Order: sequence, then structure tokens, then C-alpha cells
Amino acid sequence: MEYITVHDPEKDKAIILCCECGTPIEPNPANMCVACLRTHVDITEGIPKQATLHFCKGCERYLQPPAEWIHATLESKELMSLCLKKLKGLNRVKLIDAGFVWTEPHSKRLKVKLTVHGEAIGGVVLQQIFIVEYIVNHQMCDDCHRTEAKDYWRASVQVRQKATNKKTFFYLEQLILKHKAHEQTLGIKPIHEGLDFFYANEATARKMVDFLQTVIPCRYQHSKKLLSHDIHSNIYNYKFTYSVEIVPVSKDSVVCLPRKLTQQLGGISPICLVYRITNSVHLMDVSSGQIAEVSTTLYWRHAFNSICNPKQLTEYVVMDIEPIKHEDKKIFPGQGSVSNKHVIADVWLVKASELGINDNSTHARTHLGHVLKPGDSVLGYALKDSNINDANFDKLNGDTIPDIVLVKKFYGYDKAARRRARVWKLKHIADEVISMSTENNEYNEFLDELEEDPEMRQNINIFRDTRKQIPVDTNEIDPSIPQITLEEMLDDLVIEDVEMTEVYE
Repeated sequence: MEYITVHDPEKDKAIILCCECGTPIEPNPANMCVACLRTHVDITEGIPKQATLHFCKGCERYLQPPAEWIHATLESKELMSLCLKKLKGLNRVKLIDAGFVWTEPHSKRLKVKLTVHGEAIGGVVLQQIFIVEYIVNHQMCDDCHRTEAKDYWRASVQVRQKATNKKTFFYLEQLILKHKAHEQTLGIKPIHEGLDFFYANEATARKMVDFLQTVIPCRYQHSKKLLSHDIHSNIYNYKFTYSVEIVPVSKDSVVCLPRKLTQQLGGISPICLVYRITNSVHLMDVSSGQIAEVSTTLYWRHAFNSICNPKQLTEYVVMDIEPIKHEDKKIFPGQGSVSNKHVIADVWLVKASELGINDNSTHARTHLGHVLKPGDSVLGYALKDSNINDANFDKLNGDTIPDIVLVKKFYGYDKAARRRARVWKLKHIADEVISMSTENNEYNEFLDELEEDPEMRQNINIFRDTRKQIPVDTNEIDPSIPQITLEEMLDDLVIEDVEMTEVYE
């Protein structure tokens, strides 16, 4: 019987003794075991075991040499990258793994555990694990240093609007937050008729001016002030200022157009309603439904002011309404665009304060024929009873001036109840802007307009108010609030996990 022997290559390997401790090992160029080899060779000899990180307490940023300051949270990838860049001899070995070792957050110490591979005597590859300790030293960055020295800005953007209504600034604030146009702002200061934005250099200020020109109709002027001049190196130190002026009209205002401008806009009526403000002014003739868009350049070429502001709105009650047929509408050659979303109608109104006292109704023509019905309340301007001081208005024929210009439907809700039922809120740029918004009732009126205007709501980020519970049953909703509008608001809500800025209502 013949036995088959299996060849085992492992048994054929030669075994030698370590030249230091005599432990049986496989042959290697050093003829030493791993333990003895580590006692003679340290592959991390050129890598420092301690390093220093510079941290600014004002802006909570770390210094990345030579002069860049970056944001990095504890145990983040950005902080690990910064720590590894501080080790000069790390390129001599191969980095296998790196991780943070937990330390007390207030200890001003960071520990990083590194695993590296490196060649020893005779080409033997060793793996070694060691810990590097980083000491966090506080150092003020240049931006915070200029702030403490009260010389922190080199450019400012002054935004102004010479109007009594501040809703434009509330809308502008939300646009800035949505597009994050304030990230490079050093400070924001609300003052009379506007806001001041401060920047570290002219480029960031110019970027803000370009953003304002794309979202609202405005114009700007530029100036600079010489602070110092080095005649030897020909270096000038300036402070730059951009003065931005927003058009002095707002949404739901009534304006009187110059005669030349009405001809350029397709023969629109001089008395128009501002129904929207974007990067241009959108006008509507409430008697014919004709619409026009006035660009920024065209507005400043033929400037006009508002003759009635939302603070002058009067509540009326609809006694009767009759839509106008298509053949009875005012149509003429060269007429501009006509809105298809609105229905022109004849309406008979009585002031809400005179209801039951004065039975004489006043006739008006409105663009709200698709939302009004007898018995509804509506807000409008009484042009015949108003004292208007405007050069363009004085040139009009008295027969062409309408008695009443209706603006929007009024739901007759309880304002306090509506605010309690509001389950959403808005962000704010700074606490100073919040205090400015609570000076009067205009901010709450701006929130009411957001609920009623879906087109305006598309350009604004709204957030769920965690302090209020969302009503699930429709019976829990206040019947005075339009339920369709509230449902649309709930569909548009954005949920955030981070803590929101406190909102004052």
C-alpha cells in the first residue's frame, strides 16, 4: 500500500532565532523580531507629538496658515484636515487611519490618534500607532480685531426708501435670507427710512448692490472717502459707500402716471394700482384690466409717486355687482396687455361705517369681479374725498378720475385670533431688524398678505412654528380665516431641525 504525501510549503520555511531575544522568527533582512525592531527603530521620529492651533473666540474660526480663517466644528472633517496639515513630517510615512480621541470640550486640548506605515532596516515595513496632542491657543482674527477697534468696515451699502410703508423692507429682508446675500456682511443697522449693510471690502459691497438690483427696482450712487495715503509706495486707503434708493411706491398703492409714460405703456389710464413689486413695478388699470410693467430705467426716466398708501384704505360693503361683458369692455388700437386672471365688473358700494345710515350707494368699476359677491367687505381708496397733492394728478380732467379704487377683498377676521392661529413664522437677519418690525402693526399686516398672496409666498422661505400646534380638524380653524389660504400655507411650510430665531408677534 502506497501513501501519498502532501507537500506543505509552510513547513519548508526556515526558522531562525532573533539576534536580540532569541525568539524563533521567519528570516527577514534585519534578523530581528517585531518587538525588538520597534525598540531600535521609530518610524514616527520626525513627526512632532505636539502642535498648536489658533482659535478666534469672536467668530469661532481656526487659523489655516498663512492667513486664512476657516469654520470647523469639533471632530469634523475640516478640523481633521487642519490638524494633519500642521504635522510637517507626515509625508515621510504612509498614513493608514486617523481619528479623534475624546477630550473635555473646555480643556483647550485636541488629541488625534494616527496609524502609519513606514520602512525600517532592510526594507521591513512596520505599523505604528501614536497620539498627537494639539493645544488650542486663542488669537483674534483680523476681522474681529477691526471690529473691536471700531474700524471694522471698508464699504457700506445704504438702502433707503422715501415712503411711509415699510413692507418693502420686510419683503427685502426675506429675499436676502432666502438667497443668503448677507453671509459676508459684517453688520446690519436699521435706521430711519432704511438699512445699512457694512462689509470688509468693496467687492462684497458691490455684490450686494448687484443683488438688490435684481430683486427690487432701485438705483444707486457711489462715493469714496480717502482715509490715508502712502506717498512712497503709492498706496491709497479708501472707504466706499453705495447709496441705494428704492422706488417710493409699494404694493397696493395707487399712483398717477405722467402723460408721456401712459403713451409708452399702451395708453393705460393715468390712475393705476400697484398690484406687485418685483425687480420692476407692475401696474393695473382697475377699470379695464390693462396691465403694464415699469422697469427701473423707465421709472427713473419718468418718476412718479403714490397718491394713496395702504394706511388710507377704507372698508366698503358690496351691495350689488355685475360683471362687464366682453363687448362692453374698453378696447382701442394699440392697447397694452390685459389681465386674464381678473374679471372687470361694475359694483355698488356703501361705506362700512355708514351701513344702515346712508342708503345711497356709490358706483365703481373694479378688477375683483371674480372674488366679490353682494354682502362682501372690500378695501379701497376714496379718491374724491382725499386731499391729493401731486403735479400729475392736478393735470387730469375731473371727469376721468374714479370715485373709488378697490384694492382687495376684506375677510373681516379678528386680527388677534388670526395671529394666534398662525402656525408659521419667518426668520430675521438680526435682533435689531426684529425690533424694527415690532414698532408698529405693519409687520403683522405683511404676514397677513403672505397668507393671501401665493405669488409673493413663492419667493419667501417660511418655517413651522414649533410653539404652536397645527390644527388637524377643520373645526379647530377659525372660520373667519380663509381655509383655502391656510391649507396653502401648510403645504408651503418648511420644517427645520435647527433652532430658529425668536419671532415677536
